[in-house]
Amino acid sequence: MRVIGLSAIALSMALVAQAPVAAHDASSVVPSARRTYNLNPGWRMMTGDPSGAERGDFNDRRWETVTLPNAFNEKEAFARDIKDLSTGIVWYRKRFTLPKDASQRKALLEFEGVRQAAEIWVNGRSVALSENGAMAFGADITAALVPGENLIAVRVDNDWKYKERSSGSGFQWNNDNFNVNYGGITKNVRLHLTDMVYQTLPLQAGLGTTGQYIWADDFDIAARTATVHAETQVRNDDRVAHRLAVRVEVRDVTGRRVARFDGEAADIQPGETRLLATAQRLSGLNFWSWGYGYLYTVTTSLIEKGKVLDSVDTRTGFRQTRFADGMVALNGRTIQMHGYAQRTSNEWPAVGVSIPPWISDFSNALMVESGGNLVRWMHITPSKQDVESADRVGLLQAMPAGDAESDTSGRRWEQRTELMRAAIIYNRNNPSILFYEGGNENISEAHMAELKAIRDQFDPHGGRAIGSREMLDSKLAEYGGEMLYINKSAGKPLWSMEYSRDEAARLYQDALTLPFHKDAPDYNRNQDSHAAEDVRRWYDYYRVRPGTGRRVSSGGVNIIFSDSNTHFRGDNNYRRSGEVDAMRLPKEGFWAHKVMWSDWVDSVTPATHIIGHWTYAPGTRKAVQVVSNGQSVELFLNGKSLGKGEKSSGFLFNWKNVAWAPGTLSAVATHEGGKRSDHRIETAGPPAALRLIPHTSPRGFVMDGADLALVDVEVVDAAGRRVPTANAMVHFTLEGPAQWRGGIAQGDSSGRSRRDASVAAPASIAGKAPPVDGVTAYAGTARDEDNYILSPNLPVEGGINRVLLRAGTAKGNVRLTARSDGLKAATLTIPTRLPQSASGGLSPDFPEDHQQGQLVRGPTPSEPSFTVSRTTMIPRQIVAGSNGTDATRSTDDNELSRWVSDGNPASAWIEYRFDRPVTLSEIELKLVGWRSRSYPLRLTLDGRTVWEGETERQLGYTMLGFAPAKGQVLRITQTGTVEDRDAFGKIVELNNARAAGDTGADAVAPGWRLGIVEADFHGPAGSD
Repeated sequence: MRVIGLSAIALSMALVAQAPVAAHDASSVVPSARRTYNLNPGWRMMTGDPSGAERGDFNDRRWETVTLPNAFNEKEAFARDIKDLSTGIVWYRKRFTLPKDASQRKALLEFEGVRQAAEIWVNGRSVALSENGAMAFGADITAALVPGENLIAVRVDNDWKYKERSSGSGFQWNNDNFNVNYGGITKNVRLHLTDMVYQTLPLQAGLGTTGQYIWADDFDIAARTATVHAETQVRNDDRVAHRLAVRVEVRDVTGRRVARFDGEAADIQPGETRLLATAQRLSGLNFWSWGYGYLYTVTTSLIEKGKVLDSVDTRTGFRQTRFADGMVALNGRTIQMHGYAQRTSNEWPAVGVSIPPWISDFSNALMVESGGNLVRWMHITPSKQDVESADRVGLLQAMPAGDAESDTSGRRWEQRTELMRAAIIYNRNNPSILFYEGGNENISEAHMAELKAIRDQFDPHGGRAIGSREMLDSKLAEYGGEMLYINKSAGKPLWSMEYSRDEAARLYQDALTLPFHKDAPDYNRNQDSHAAEDVRRWYDYYRVRPGTGRRVSSGGVNIIFSDSNTHFRGDNNYRRSGEVDAMRLPKEGFWAHKVMWSDWVDSVTPATHIIGHWTYAPGTRKAVQVVSNGQSVELFLNGKSLGKGEKSSGFLFNWKNVAWAPGTLSAVATHEGGKRSDHRIETAGPPAALRLIPHTSPRGFVMDGADLALVDVEVVDAAGRRVPTANAMVHFTLEGPAQWRGGIAQGDSSGRSRRDASVAAPASIAGKAPPVDGVTAYAGTARDEDNYILSPNLPVEGGINRVLLRAGTAKGNVRLTARSDGLKAATLTIPTRLPQSASGGLSPDFPEDHQQGQLVRGPTPSEPSFTVSRTTMIPRQIVAGSNGTDATRSTDDNELSRWVSDGNPASAWIEYRFDRPVTLSEIELKLVGWRSRSYPLRLTLDGRTVWEGETERQLGYTMLGFAPAKGQVLRITQTGTVEDRDAFGKIVELNNARAAGDTGADAVAPGWRLGIVEADFHGPAGSD
């Protein structure tokens, strides 16, 4: 394809063909003796634990033939509660024959991951044991190989209670709350063949080696220059010494070599392992950025007497980061975090985590399309496939190692440090990773120091912050932030680790559309309500974004992106709080985020979206909601104005009781400078036909036994418009070399009716306190349904659904037919192709080599990402009516400290004195018990009342705005008692002080106690 020049890169969508290469594999551009093979095809699998299955003479001919990755219980994905997924022992076996030139060479196995514990044998000899279930590991199998055919046998145990053999300890992250248990070889397997002098692999587990490390520093972003460093670990397993130097070649996305430089030669003795390194300043660089997955191929070669002995390709990108002043900067530009806290499994119905790379790109690119710039993978390290996918689509990542919901000690803590070390080494060349996460809850300073030391040892130059959830007062963590609440900082960046937790199935559009789902905000919303809640919750962070003062919020990530087969809160046996469903079909919240998140900080790119549809019955009256970043929005029905909407939560515009009429509903927004944006929706006609739309990889549908094709099925009217009120049952027929994997929908394939919600839930669901890290008890009505998983009969929801087809291994086209009563049928033929053929069980075909980098958003813009909207004033002195020695805690930039008055009404005041008269117009307060307490307050400036009333209950800061006034002494006085009353319903994750991150309400009694955690004083931008 034509490569897009730099002058044309700012297109709405751009793809670049990458040179085929995967990280730390044998180079595809510099010939050497090294070879890397894909071992995924041609395995046999069986469940059970037969004796002798590791031996070469064991008869496995009746076992199922599979292509990896493949979990033995994948068919249960989304059909069952996470706790009910099958566990047990499963065996995999594969035969392969080495190339004729492989004698007297090193052979290294690489497993990207197995769930949970795996023992590996080669020709009956045990070569590796991996038990953590979360990370890659390797094995040197050189001594176990024999001439001719060889056998790999793998025994996997995915017991939830698996205990480490050496210590008897379980693993904190092997948890039936969040870490969905698809058992088996669930990630890719490779074989690396090298000469006896070679560059190692980044596999700390099993091999104890670190591989390559590529980074850049001394950036000049405007001049597009930086110094590129390359370091590689070299091992000499030969019998003689070798004098070696490392040569580095850098190639851009077109494959054009843009640099070559050599390091100094060194003598490497037999049995010695050493680092070789070199660096050079490069110009004309394209810096990796959000939505701009520009990656280079960096080849490190070992040179001896001018001859190339060993060459490795690493695909990486170069970018500059900064974490300071409460903000994150990428390539010199401030970026507020807005994205998703996504389950690391990132799974799909009926296939679980066994997906090809293009499906990872399909899903992760949707996060970017919705305006997401960060994905925070939750609890355990993401797969290498997802890490590399985020590189390609330009999606920042927060990478955990492994944990649950608390700090830990002893062997369990050691397991966490070991996993963090292995994960950092394995993923330190991936530019999309900006954050290393030490825990899903706060950890001790001593533990933070341990993790930071690991980062400093193995990734000291990668420009990545290390921290943990919470850590608000940590002196060591480089970032932090709570689970739900709004935090601000003038020091390390604080961003919310997960917020907006309500659930909503895609089927339930509103209370006026079948099946007429009224809004039930306690984890069971409809689409209209869920989208509006997404707006309200994001605005809490946006209104304290960079540019709004000295202390700011660095953003937050919405939990979750796609519906997940993990713990749940609503009706179903899976979590439905995604902005897309499990098949990645957008919900209304997806479009709401796309409007709000279109920019780096200030939302200035004109965008507007009408929530919902416009196909109703005569006589319907509906409240219309529009999401827009415009200053005002006017609504039109068939060209007639319905007036301007009432604005709330910064982006939400509302019209009450709009009378429906068929036709076109349009929203036209006016933006600053006279710009406009609009969105329109139309009334659809009666359902007339089905339509099928395929989605395949860049190569098409590849018959490798692992590839997937997605097919959308829509109900359309006579004009081809999707009918949003259609929920018709569709019957599918599949022909050709593919397997049916189907889709997902509300209900059960047996046809039995849903249990009445008024019926008491079984004791296993309701009425019992949840265990530690367990699923919160909540009465659901659909937790025993199979959600139509694998069923050939699947209803559309809101006029659309999507199904999965898995490739076979034979030639021939795939034909899919969809039928539904009363509708014109649809048939789709999908051409197929075969992969590059394997030889002796060793495949040279890597699906990821055919994926394209995406340059959707273009390079990092040079102009500032925000406009300063107000000025923060710092008081010189603080005086309080009581507990005066603690008064400075109210402005100390530590949200775990507070000042509280003594309970006497006469002393419930605090006074802030400035060193000169200042202009103030807004006070922000984080008040003790902010979620449950409303404080009656009076604000006076030099004795004049500037604000009086009751503060709002909220999830962080209350804002008290008033007409600009000048003065030198601001007093805040409590004028009445306070009481506790939760304003946020059943936020069950926050059911006690510990889970809530401690708002202070548990420690400070209500009544006449004025309690301030933090206070910020603002005036208009540029004021004194």
